Amino acid sequence: MFARGSWVETRRIAAILRDETIGGALLLAATVLALGWANSPWSGSYDALLTTRFGPSALHLDLSVREWAADGLLAIFFFVAGLELKREFVAGDLRDPGRAAVPVAAAAGGVAVPAVLYTLVNLHGGAPRGWAIPTATDIAFALSVLAVVGRRLPTALRTFLLTLAVVDDLLAIVIIAVAYTSELSVLPLVGAAVGLAAFTVLVQRRVQAWWLLLPLAVLTWAFVHACGVHATVAGVLLGFAVPVARSEKAGGPGAGPGLAEHFEHRWRPLSAGVAVPVFAFCSAGVSIGGLGGLADALSDRAALGVVVGLVAGKAIGIFATTWLVARFTGASLDSGLAWVDVAGLALLGGIGFTVSLLIGELAFGPGSARDDHVKVGILTASVLAALLASVVLRLRNRAYARLHQLETADDDHDGVPNVYRVEPR
Repeated sequence: MFARGSWVETRRIAAILRDETIGGALLLAATVLALGWANSPWSGSYDALLTTRFGPSALHLDLSVREWAADGLLAIFFFVAGLELKREFVAGDLRDPGRAAVPVAAAAGGVAVPAVLYTLVNLHGGAPRGWAIPTATDIAFALSVLAVVGRRLPTALRTFLLTLAVVDDLLAIVIIAVAYTSELSVLPLVGAAVGLAAFTVLVQRRVQAWWLLLPLAVLTWAFVHACGVHATVAGVLLGFAVPVARSEKAGGPGAGPGLAEHFEHRWRPLSAGVAVPVFAFCSAGVSIGGLGGLADALSDRAALGVVVGLVAGKAIGIFATTWLVARFTGASLDSGLAWVDVAGLALLGGIGFTVSLLIGELAFGPGSARDDHVKVGILTASVLAALLASVVLRLRNRAYARLHQLETADDDHDGVPNVYRVEPR
């Protein structure tokens, strides 16, 4: 459990973590800007900007700026998530059932327990429709916290956090597609299927021509949007269609990283650097109204349920499920790690933002009073989770420093640390 992967996989994960950390800094900046503008004397111009509409109405795409950010830009984020999910299941840590069991179980616990706690808080006279809001972990924000307080976090824990977040994204996608789709239009659904099939045929044939793939992807997205399913689901399906290996037969000639890794490399900076920060700017700008307004927002059971779900539910769900898997499977922590490290990561899982904001808008309607209260709850819970995780992880800085020194030692200076070198038999 929490075992170290190969050097190639470690380098790939390190590159992803760097991109997500930078994206998290931009996400934080966009959130601060949105909150500052929404609580300034010029808040009216912020609302006016977000409600500005544009797009072809004949195609049901006459959307506001806020809707374009949520339905359009986030489709890029979910496309990258789809690529990463497929990469993990085909060639990453999740292809090994033994290694995948712990993060998959932890992610499931980190979704189930917050949903249950939210539902209990909102059982009588609350807003049960928002049960899925506290189930999502924002990996970019979580990694930004790690960049400040846990720069030397062992590779095994970083890999576990990333894998858990990948599975978390998959569960969130399923929830959005199933729980927040009220009705389906058949003809647009058929159009989406045709567009997705054509895209799949081209990428399976290793076609990379953007002038063919991009129009098909946009067409598929537009049909999904029109059929009643949230348009971000199109991004995931398109990501799943992209092949991971160069060869159709794993292990055959030319097998290895394929279009999925190529597209991920191209699109991740756009996702982390543009799509998610712009969505945050359009969604996080809620008027708080000082301490009185904050208290009023948190008195709403929906907001309170979000705080309880993210701060307590995520920590309990991730930690308890991980402990139970270890208890009944005989799995053990990697050398040098302790259960307090798992507790720190579990608390870090309570940082919910991007997908939580999206689900809040789907549950209560963007711009509604309850949606604004939920946003305050998400922001409050994320700050609390970050502070608590920082305290726990800081306690282990000396242990992490020793492990980091062991993991980076390279006696022969060949670029491969000693711990990843395979000794000859």
